[in-house]
Amino acid sequence: MSARLLLATANKKKLVELQRILDAALGVAQIELVGLGDFPNYPDVPETGLTFGENALIKAREGAKRTGLATVADDSGLAVNALNGMPGVFSARWSGGHGDDQANLDLVLAQVSDLPDEHRGAAFVCAAALVLPNGREHLVEGRQTGRLLRSGRGDGGFGYDPIFVGDGQDRTNAELSASEKDAISHRGKAFRELSKVIAKELPR
Repeated sequence: MSARLLLATANKKKLVELQRILDAALGVAQIELVGLGDFPNYPDVPETGLTFGENALIKAREGAKRTGLATVADDSGLAVNALNGMPGVFSARWSGGHGDDQANLDLVLAQVSDLPDEHRGAAFVCAAALVLPNGREHLVEGRQTGRLLRSGRGDGGFGYDPIFVGDGQDRTNAELSASEKDAISHRGKAFRELSKVIAKELPR
C-alpha cells in the first residue's frame, strides 16, 4: 500500500510534474500524491512570506494542519539579475493578475527589452518544503541559472519557460521534453533532494 502525500497546490501541471519526479526517484506507486482539488472548500492560503522558503513552509504547514497528511509545498519563480532578483516571489502575479502566464512573461520581456544579451542573466529558483503531521519540517532549494531570450520559443512547460534558456542549453525550457526538463530544472533539483527526505519520513 502506498503512502499518501499532499502537494499543496491546485495546479494540475505541478501535480503531474512532482508525481513524475517522485516515481523516478522512489519507484512507481510508492507514493500516492493528492492535491488541493481532492479537498473541497480548501481555503486560499495567503503567501505572505518574503522568500520562496517562507512561502513554501506557510503552505505546507497549513496543508498538514488541515488534512493530517504529510504535505509538500513549493514556491518558485524567476529571478532576473537586472531586476535585482525580481519578479521573485511575485512571479505568478507580476503583471497584477495571479497566474496569467502570458501577461507576466510579456511584462518581464518589456522590462529588459533594452538590455544586451550579456546582461540578460536570470535564474529559476524553487524552495520545496515537507511538513509532517507530527510537526517535523524540511526545506530544500533548487536553482537553474541561464538567460532570457527576446521572444518565446516552445509550447511545453508553463510560466516563463518559453523565454528561459538554461546554462549549457540551446533550447528553452519550453522546448525540452518532460524528462529533459526534470533533469536540469530548479523544481526537478529541489524535488529530487526532497524525495530523499520523503523516502525516510514516509512509511511505504
